[in-house]
Amino acid sequence: MVKPAIATPAATNPFFPLPFLVISRRRETRDTVTLRLRPLSDVRLIAQPGQFMMLSVYGVGEVPISVSGLPRRPGELEHTIRAVGSVTRHLVALHPGDQIGVRGPFGTSWPLQLAHGQDVLLVAGGLGFAPLRSALLAILRERWRYRQVIVLYGARSPADLLYRRDLSRWLQRPDLVLRITVDHPDQYWRGQVGVVPNLIRQMAAFFEPANTVAMICGPEIMMRFTIRELQKHGIPDERIFLSLERNMQCAIGLCGHCQLGPFFLCKDGPVLPYSRLAPFSEIREF
Repeated sequence: MVKPAIATPAATNPFFPLPFLVISRRRETRDTVTLRLRPLSDVRLIAQPGQFMMLSVYGVGEVPISVSGLPRRPGELEHTIRAVGSVTRHLVALHPGDQIGVRGPFGTSWPLQLAHGQDVLLVAGGLGFAPLRSALLAILRERWRYRQVIVLYGARSPADLLYRRDLSRWLQRPDLVLRITVDHPDQYWRGQVGVVPNLIRQMAAFFEPANTVAMICGPEIMMRFTIRELQKHGIPDERIFLSLERNMQCAIGLCGHCQLGPFFLCKDGPVLPYSRLAPFSEIREF
């Protein structure tokens, strides 16, 4: 029996999408679904939390989508996708049995090893929870490696909350601090109301700034104010990590569409420490 090959630059052409089968589809919100994918070739694409794949719909196009989960079986991928354009609308409409093309993995990953023995602060806004969910699942799988684990998550409304079943389970865990807030509550909402950075002030007593690794993903304005709040509480810039995905097309640093200052975010990112990004934080689309 021939064993499947692990994907390496020598094993797969980074420009050539490999066929994957949609094996499950879970609706998260009115416009967002999570797809689980299984390879149809002998090459396994092994992605780390924080990395992204290029997902292609045949005859339509391709888009960069971060991995949002851990593989249940070797080579499987999980992606949470919101319908915001032509390609993503087609992806969201897929069902089990459909096929798509996948190339990758690309980019940098969340600094999970750096966080060993440290307090971990995950701050997510909106769909930014998707790249951070894979990091959180990896942390919980090896929970003994980390000290305090704090997750702060904000959404526009209760209807926009992702991963409801996960949230219910995580709220019951004694080894995890989870706080959720929404901008616009409905009549049934009994949780917090307001922006995510406000949660940091409430959680300041739960982490030691000098021994904390913070990971952030969300809308630009949310990340800007989150960074400022973390700085106010003494977390150094080199221990604040952001995921920035911008206009990625080639995914290997050739086309230049995702350039931010000296960085090609598809290759040097999407995960970077704020200490490297700070000089370019005023550039549009930071």
